[in-house]
Amino acid sequence: MSLPDLPITTPSLLFPAISLLMLAYTNRFLALATIVRNLHASWRQTHDPLLEAQIANLRRRLVLIRNMQAAGIISLIACTVSTMFLFISHQPGGQFFFAISLVFMILSLSLTLNEVVISGRALDMQLSDMEAKK
Repeated sequence: MSLPDLPITTPSLLFPAISLLMLAYTNRFLALATIVRNLHASWRQTHDPLLEAQIANLRRRLVLIRNMQAAGIISLIACTVSTMFLFISHQPGGQFFFAISLVFMILSLSLTLNEVVISGRALDMQLSDMEAKK
């Protein structure tokens, strides 16, 4: 079974999507870094166990964001290599690297979903603490 020819424009369509994802990931990382710094300063003063739990949650999220970024970068590199192979009219190489690019894009998006779920849990933890103090 042979694959249909892949036009050079197909992998090129992923460039803007990957770039926007990387920007969103970087923004999430920077926002979390600020929150971690603020929570750490608060924890040093109070040693509140809730802050410890939030910091642990943020640590997991930072690892996920780092992995999201890594998968996105690998996807972009594979997409670029795919475009190069298609540019020199080497279909098998272009198709192979485009498939790798898609796999890493799916991985990156899956990690993003996981990070969003953990983020929601962190907000629930914050709200439950607020409700418990009523």
